[in-house]
Amino acid sequence: MAICRVVAVMTEKEREPIPAIDDNCWFLTGPTASGKTSAALLLAERIDAEIISLDSMAIYRGMNIGTAKPTLQERSRVVHHMIDILDPDEPFSVAAYLIHAHRIVDEIIQRGKKVLFVGGTPMYLKVLLRGIFGGPAADWEFRKQVEEQVELHGKEALHRQLAMIDPISAHKFHPNDIRRVTRALEVYHLTGQPISHQQQEFESQNSSGKKFVFQLSWPRKILHQRIEDRVEAMFKAGLVREVESLLESYRELGRTALQAVGYREVVEYLQGERGFDETKQQVVHHTRRFARRQETWFRGFSECRQIMMNKDLSSVDVVEQILGLAKQVE
Repeated sequence: MAICRVVAVMTEKEREPIPAIDDNCWFLTGPTASGKTSAALLLAERIDAEIISLDSMAIYRGMNIGTAKPTLQERSRVVHHMIDILDPDEPFSVAAYLIHAHRIVDEIIQRGKKVLFVGGTPMYLKVLLRGIFGGPAADWEFRKQVEEQVELHGKEALHRQLAMIDPISAHKFHPNDIRRVTRALEVYHLTGQPISHQQQEFESQNSSGKKFVFQLSWPRKILHQRIEDRVEAMFKAGLVREVESLLESYRELGRTALQAVGYREVVEYLQGERGFDETKQQVVHHTRRFARRQETWFRGFSECRQIMMNKDLSSVDVVEQILGLAKQVE
């Protein structure tokens, strides 16, 4: 439970701007099911690096199958950080992640090692590259009121409310993006200032200038099949039992943990909301949709150097391409 106290202590610090991470760090990203883990292990061994997880759900203990978390055997090959640091009923913020990352990067560099971030959470990647305006801590009572407004009046009405106080954010956020619309309203409610004004310093940066950012990119049709194969493998490996075990231990998953694709759907299945086969199809559909969102985010990062993947490309080949690109920019 020590990590809970650390996160609680950091709440005030999260409200301050937090700078981007060290320019000499390496990054390996890509959509879900793109083959990051196997390539990352080889790359870390080649450059003598320790890995920091860039996955917002790998931080949770017990959420192993549905997050495709690196196995204990894989973690024995290369030192990993930011995995299994919280219980799944605990919240965690993007700002808290960046604060933790700064501390871990400093420790790794002091050991004379390189740092390799690995994962596909776009918002985590963004703050590592550009920094963040932390903003005020979450006001859960305000968010509950917003949820009630949406139920009564719909998300379009919520979006119109944002347009009246922060037209810049309203233009950026689609009405369906209730989470970001709510956060923008929350920041205005707590500070009296539009979040778009407070984020301007970070949003204005077109590129961080970081050199070692590599993205695995698959043809859409092949990636969809890889996702379907992964989902099938997860259910065969015991995803339903994993969720049952988590609910037995924690009664319910926290707000952050429930954002993980696969877990919410299985929780709903266990509550009798849909059948098993339909649940699997929902997970496939939602994972594919998540992968499309990831790719959209990655296209916005000019730092990303793409590695075009195909079925004949081995992890060794991928690492050789990455090292070749790295030599060009050193």
